[in-house]
Amino acid sequence: MVEWLRTAPDDLEAQYALAVAQRHQHRWNEALATLAAILERKPNFGRGYQEVGYNQIALQQYVKAGAAFERAVANDPSLINSWKCLQKLHHDAGNPERAVAVQEEIAFLEGLPPELVTVLSHLGEGRLADAERLCKHFLRSNKTHAEGMRLLAEIATRNRIFDEAEFLLESCVAFHPTHRNARIQHANILLRMQKFGQAWEQAASLLSEHPDDAGSIRSLYATACSGVGKNPEAIKSYELLMQRHPKNHLYPVSLAHVHKSEGDIDQAVALYRQAYQIKRDHGDAYWSLANTKSHVFTEEEMAQMAEVESDPGTSETDRIQLCFALGTAWEDRAEYERSFRYYSRGNTLKQPQTHHRAEHLQVRVDSQIEVCTEALFAAKAGLGHEAPDPIFIVGLPRAGSTLLEQILSSHASVDGTMELHNILNLARRLRGRDDHGQEAPRYPKILAEIDDSYFRRFGEQFINDTRAYRGDAPYFIDKMPNNFFHLGLIKLILPNAKIIDARRHPMACCFSGFKQLFGEGQEFSYGLREIGNYYRQYVKLMDHWDAVLPGFVLRIEHEDVVADLEAQVRRMLDFCALPFDPACLNYHQTDRSIRTPSAQQVRQPIYKTGLDQWRNYEPWLGPLKDALGPEILERYPIADI
Repeated sequence: MVEWLRTAPDDLEAQYALAVAQRHQHRWNEALATLAAILERKPNFGRGYQEVGYNQIALQQYVKAGAAFERAVANDPSLINSWKCLQKLHHDAGNPERAVAVQEEIAFLEGLPPELVTVLSHLGEGRLADAERLCKHFLRSNKTHAEGMRLLAEIATRNRIFDEAEFLLESCVAFHPTHRNARIQHANILLRMQKFGQAWEQAASLLSEHPDDAGSIRSLYATACSGVGKNPEAIKSYELLMQRHPKNHLYPVSLAHVHKSEGDIDQAVALYRQAYQIKRDHGDAYWSLANTKSHVFTEEEMAQMAEVESDPGTSETDRIQLCFALGTAWEDRAEYERSFRYYSRGNTLKQPQTHHRAEHLQVRVDSQIEVCTEALFAAKAGLGHEAPDPIFIVGLPRAGSTLLEQILSSHASVDGTMELHNILNLARRLRGRDDHGQEAPRYPKILAEIDDSYFRRFGEQFINDTRAYRGDAPYFIDKMPNNFFHLGLIKLILPNAKIIDARRHPMACCFSGFKQLFGEGQEFSYGLREIGNYYRQYVKLMDHWDAVLPGFVLRIEHEDVVADLEAQVRRMLDFCALPFDPACLNYHQTDRSIRTPSAQQVRQPIYKTGLDQWRNYEPWLGPLKDALGPEILERYPIADI
């Protein structure tokens, strides 16, 4: 080992072997120091946390040992020794409920074929290609093995191939209709794809079969209820879960999210605080407080957040959330340099977890411009579904789209829904497993090749699949901002749809995105250069749509809405062929569930204070200006803000 360390001092496996040797020599504190250095470089190293647990047991630090083993199995669920240590620790600590749950995991692993245990280990270490190869090899001889199919679906999910994961799980449930975990996983992938109606049906069916469940099924049902807008049922289920599991820090946050979407901010704040009181380092609780856009942190909360963020034992996910929360907290105190340091640190930590690449974005935009030409739209005119129901609001996050949705959904003839994934899912299906960074991606090229009958079918499917999110109004809004990539597809399948482009000054929009930690997606936002380049490519593509589909898109500038609300409301209603409704001017009085970060803001009258907040950070925004480039900034002069 000495020779190994001498020739490869930075090799993590060599360092890990050293830590194991130190433990065997009873040099437990030295081993912990070695492991701390390893985990700083590789924070998701399950075996590393397992070693920490062994050393903490040797030092009789049983609470710390339990926390380490929990981290170990969270990162690598194949670590059966960690599960066995947890089982004893929970039993000795008088926590029988958790001990039983851990024993179930042990029994599951002991019954799993060795090949699939190895697949689990590969997943824990992020070796997705190795996991997929071994899992597929196993399934060649065990074609309908439930756990093999579930693991392959998990691999597909991590690779973001959600359609494949859905197909695998649907097939698994068909072969094994009583397999509880397969049905739960199937419902969860449906939730991930925002197929809330189907997920709710599966969850409701499971709950009817297990009415006394106060665990995974009840939690799944609560999430699905929230997804389909059955918020009273979601609240009831989360409250039951909290009664049964008072030490669980996740349920208060989930319940708080539902209350927040309903506009009950005081109750949401109380629940977020309850969550961090249960688990002091629960970063999501602090970030969710910041994300109310109205909560002002106390001095005690500020000190606690800073202490937890600087603690080496805090997980990377929690640290990221804390950084964004601290950025908001210091911004509220007008400590802009300190605020920017935290925003920047949060983005720097988050960026390696994302899949965004500037070169892939370039290919996506250029391929749309190359394929979606005036000639294509002329050749395919009239093939889609004629329904005029959908109003798409597109653009970048933090550009004012939630405000526009709230205004329009205040109209008697318009239903507000949410950021629907249906168009994105269709585009993903058309793309297949092609890497969208390749030079000639299958989508959108396939739009010029498929049979003409598909366009109507796709349009009809969109209308049918989105009915679950609508009320009785003749029109509804799909507010998925990323749909701006797919306006050509929308025109082909729904030629009578309306498109509204929500646009905001690039500096204000991009910096607002930079300081926002998104729940999922929007991976371009975690870097000033990245988000600036994305804005520039967005403008380039929108210019193309204006050229080849004149009149199809209405552009609404956020600054114009703030300056003259009524004029912009009338523009939108005229564009949508809707009569004027005074309720649109009193949009903040409209009672509806809102799930985006702007929920609290759009429940207030128009205010101008947010227009130039980015100026407080201008000394540090040089990379953003460089990425936007002079052409964009000249179109939106800074002096105009």
